[in-house]
Amino acid sequence: MSSIPPNKTLYVNHLNEKIQKEELRKALYYLFSQYGRVVDVVALKTIKMRGQAFIVYRDITEATKAMRSLQGFPLFDKPIKIDYAKTRSNKLNVLDGEYKLDESNTQSIYSQMFSESKFSTGITTVPRKREHEDDDQANKKMALDKNEVNEEKEEEENVIPNRILFLQNLPMEVTDKMLSYLFVQYPGFKEIRLVPGKPDIAFAEYENELQAQTALKVLDGFNITKTNAMKVEFAKI
Repeated sequence: MSSIPPNKTLYVNHLNEKIQKEELRKALYYLFSQYGRVVDVVALKTIKMRGQAFIVYRDITEATKAMRSLQGFPLFDKPIKIDYAKTRSNKLNVLDGEYKLDESNTQSIYSQMFSESKFSTGITTVPRKREHEDDDQANKKMALDKNEVNEEKEEEENVIPNRILFLQNLPMEVTDKMLSYLFVQYPGFKEIRLVPGKPDIAFAEYENELQAQTALKVLDGFNITKTNAMKVEFAKI
């Protein structure tokens, strides 16, 4: 049991030193963000800091849950070791377990890792129409949206549970390794299959449908980035 007082910052060591810093930061973010809001991942490649990283949460209970759940997790073929950060033993902006956030200019880790230009909203300004035209368009859109929702529900109800999961709304830069970090935590995981030319979708395969269903229940709606809540459902086979 750790003798260090619980705090919001976790110290992770025994990391694979051969992995590039940015790839390591992404992997750590995807892995640890399942247990709470990760506000930063600090992984340095200096001689003294090789194989080590710091994960900063907003809440102590989230940090504790992550430490207990991921202790010994085989990341890049090495079981990681996790403890609360010793605030006096590192030179990070950590004081008594509190990561010092500049609330006026806070930038989450996912916006650092993914280029914002690649996730442009695509919104453009247009001349304002008359109010009754806007109302008509809004009513038509609501009707169409309602029909689409009903159709989607009917399709979902017709899909038979099986061992393959269909993943949607993935960020452009996601890789099979990144997705594997999420799905390998659930028993029976076999592989991730990306779709050439369609980076926003992928498939995750398990040994049987019950194992696939377990992963689906937990990971459906998982926020991979601020704008990408992953949708997980059974594949149509």
